[in-house]
Amino acid sequence: MKKFHESVYRSITKAVTFRILIIILDFIVIYLFTKRIDLTVGVIIVSNFSSTIAYFVHERIWNRVHWGKDHKD
Repeated sequence: MKKFHESVYRSITKAVTFRILIIILDFIVIYLFTKRIDLTVGVIIVSNFSSTIAYFVHERIWNRVHWGKDHKD
């Protein structure tokens, strides 16, 4: 049975594209509640920086877990 392994570059690409989507959605929601661009941008910067790091670490940990991975020859 072959093991599936994601490269670091794939994990980085997934993290970045996911963050772009979340930044857009967060911006809309935060701005609708605050009506302030400065506050919205500040929250987005802090939130998305920490979330991106957490997502990347989470993804790399899950890459080591073989549960649920099937590789068909």
